[in-house]
Amino acid sequence: MIEDDNDLISGQDEPTETITRVTGMYKDWFLDYASYVILERAVPAIEDGFKPVQRRIMHSMKDLDDGRYNKVANIVGHTMQYHPHGDASIADAMVQIGQKDLLIDTQGNWGNILTGDSAAASRYIEARLSKFALDVVYNPKITEWQASYDGRRKEPVNLPVMFPLLLAQGGEGIAVGLSTKILPHNFIELIDASIKHLQGKRFTILPDFPTAGIADVSNYNDGLRGGRVRVRAKISQLDKNTLVITEIPFGTTTSSLIDSILKANDKGKIKIKKIEDNTAAEVEILIHLPSGLSPDKTIDALYAFTSCESSISPLGCVIEDNKPLFVGVTEMLRRSTDNTVQLLKQELEIRLGEFEEQWHFASLERIFIENRIYRDIEEEETWEGVISAIDKGLKPHIQHLKRPITVEDIERLTEIRIKRISKFDIDKAQQKIDALEEQIAEVKHHLEHLIDYAIAYFTRLKKEYGAGRERKTEIRTFDDVDATKVVIRNTKLYVNREEGFVGTSLRKDEYVCDCSDIDDIIVFTKEGKMMVTKVDSKTFVGKDIINVEVFDKKDNRTIYNMIYRDGKSGPSYIKRFSVTGITRDKEYDLTNGNKGSVVLYFSANPNGEAEVVSILLRQAGSIKKLKWDIDFADIIIKGRNSKGNLVTKYPVKKVELKEKGISTLKPRKIWFDDAVQRLNVDGRGELVGEFRGEDRILIINQKGVAKTIIPEVTTHFDSDMIVMEKWIPKKPISAIYFDGEKEKYFVKRFLIENENKEESFITNHDKSHLEIVSTDWIPMAEIEFTKERGKERKDNLIVNLEEFIAVKGITALGNQLTKEKVNQISLLEPLPYEAPEEVHADDLEVVDEEDVSLDLDESTEGDNQNRDDSNSESDDDRLDDKGQTKLF
Repeated sequence: MIEDDNDLISGQDEPTETITRVTGMYKDWFLDYASYVILERAVPAIEDGFKPVQRRIMHSMKDLDDGRYNKVANIVGHTMQYHPHGDASIADAMVQIGQKDLLIDTQGNWGNILTGDSAAASRYIEARLSKFALDVVYNPKITEWQASYDGRRKEPVNLPVMFPLLLAQGGEGIAVGLSTKILPHNFIELIDASIKHLQGKRFTILPDFPTAGIADVSNYNDGLRGGRVRVRAKISQLDKNTLVITEIPFGTTTSSLIDSILKANDKGKIKIKKIEDNTAAEVEILIHLPSGLSPDKTIDALYAFTSCESSISPLGCVIEDNKPLFVGVTEMLRRSTDNTVQLLKQELEIRLGEFEEQWHFASLERIFIENRIYRDIEEEETWEGVISAIDKGLKPHIQHLKRPITVEDIERLTEIRIKRISKFDIDKAQQKIDALEEQIAEVKHHLEHLIDYAIAYFTRLKKEYGAGRERKTEIRTFDDVDATKVVIRNTKLYVNREEGFVGTSLRKDEYVCDCSDIDDIIVFTKEGKMMVTKVDSKTFVGKDIINVEVFDKKDNRTIYNMIYRDGKSGPSYIKRFSVTGITRDKEYDLTNGNKGSVVLYFSANPNGEAEVVSILLRQAGSIKKLKWDIDFADIIIKGRNSKGNLVTKYPVKKVELKEKGISTLKPRKIWFDDAVQRLNVDGRGELVGEFRGEDRILIINQKGVAKTIIPEVTTHFDSDMIVMEKWIPKKPISAIYFDGEKEKYFVKRFLIENENKEESFITNHDKSHLEIVSTDWIPMAEIEFTKERGKERKDNLIVNLEEFIAVKGITALGNQLTKEKVNQISLLEPLPYEAPEEVHADDLEVVDEEDVSLDLDESTEGDNQNRDDSNSESDDDRLDDKGQTKLF
């Protein structure tokens, strides 16, 4: 480094050079800078929950507080006396506090956390401290003070906040080398948790976001590093072609949410017609769907591909004793509550001291006046003599005082005016002393029972400030959305069967189906080879393709039926198998492995169907039977490596489809998991029933709307659903409803007439409402009548609804229940009824879905020849398929 540039200018030949090592300098300076950012800017203190700029804003607002609104620009300017940064950072921090609607009473346009609109300029908006802030944040007598940055003023080290403010407001900041993200929690729940802590009980606190929405906090991890909170928008179906978003996830705005939806639409992940943002005080985003698109599938797609679902990683980091501290929200609440107890104790001790001082001087004043001690100073000529005379006059009367008399006490007595002495009332003086003694006793009682006093304090806060602060965010466990199930099939798949190519760019070749760019496809060739590969523009998979489909790796009901010839002139075999445990892009041989093997017949069956085929042999030698039928239902489902059962040793001319088959799988058991409000086949929740291909679920909601649906795990259920069960078409539905126009109760029994239509079965009037609904065969109801004035209440009426009215159409008005005024209607236990047995399609030998990979071949002709039935590899790369039948 050049020591002095002037040396060069002056003409010296060789400049003087020195080497300065900056290692230590950098280390010290960087550490100083990092410490400053962490302690003075980014991370809140655990004592009061404020960052320095927030604390200075609150202190300035108290300085300026006179009960009226102040311009924010004025508050910002006042805060700059304490805060060594520009006005922009102060104004931004103040707007953030104001938007949390807890400490600052705002006036004007303070922005909108829902839409992301920013606040107006600070010269246009006003603020003052809220009643809550004045109640819990300030007390100068117990505040520790320090000099401001320029030494001209005093500012608080920490404000004496007597509430878990940090947890209520949340906090976020990025410093040098660390960050913090403390999620906001519910006001009322925090108070309840503080009370439980003081009572020695366990408690749990969970986030509650100002934007509402739905949250899955199963991995919250107490707000520590490594935790995760999943948040979702609240999406419901307005009608068959419209979805409405009424609540948004924390960390998003309506603008960013709409942008993410439009982006997903542009990429082809979802398909929407148009989107409207009607958000004002409440969120309302309307998503219009193209006709024929599933609303349930679109809701899942919105969660999978847009900001309608996001993940938040909390990180509890605070400042304690000028050091970063990583701590969970439970411990934060404990420390905050314990700190509040200590602050309350300090308040009580200060108040006790003040009351005792007042009692002390009131007692001295009474002694001084009642005993006319003021006359003892008439003859004194010096100040010392006055003090001495009063001290001497008081001594006989001060045995009951609680502390010695000081010179300051006597000086205060000399300041009493003659007018006050002349009007002195002994009784009133005694009453004042008695009142002070009561107050002293009360404060001492609170100090002796400090925990009870703190509980009462928190209870008062809840009563005075808890109204309107109920939980906004719904806590729910989410079901993971499988992106491959809900992605819009935005491209087309083509195949060149002869050359063996599949892909999305082969537009001149045969169209197969719609697919997405994240799908896998499964391909079968005439040689008996199988491969699963990713959708691409063009992929070679093997010549003579006989079947290609989108592949679903979780599908365990699709069964493949196959007849093949072993080698060039070998026997023919029949097999049924499912495809499980495969490796992507690996070629699998489904035959016995001999050269020249060829597939004679192949079908893919999405529900395990088993067809009947006719086998036609070539005329050779003395063969007598050249044609016979084989039913695939007689073939056991085994692994894909199974050799299969022998069909014939003779050459097969062709195989013809004779009769389409029905499913040979057992009905699928479906459960409903109330925690996630979803159907599943994994045994979680309550069993809904066993479902075949055409079976449906009956759904009735509180609005009096009934519909039936095909059970799918992607189905969304409304919160007002009151009936959800397997639909039995011949089983009547019984309902009692109130007709708003006639103002009477009606009874009706009906069947679902259109299984594909959503229908209302109560009258269309604002005051009409469903009272009870039952799907029992013989439901019973009890009617409690309203008591008329001056009369005895009528006995309750028991009604057999099956006898009361016959089954009519779903749109029928029904029969009037009673002419009397009804107080309450209740469902009773139904009468016993033996329901007709469910008629099965066929008494076939059926197999479970789980047992589609079995062992051992059974030949229909000749000896059994077996091969290892293992499913070899197991990998996680495959997707969806639907069946086609091909004859060869």
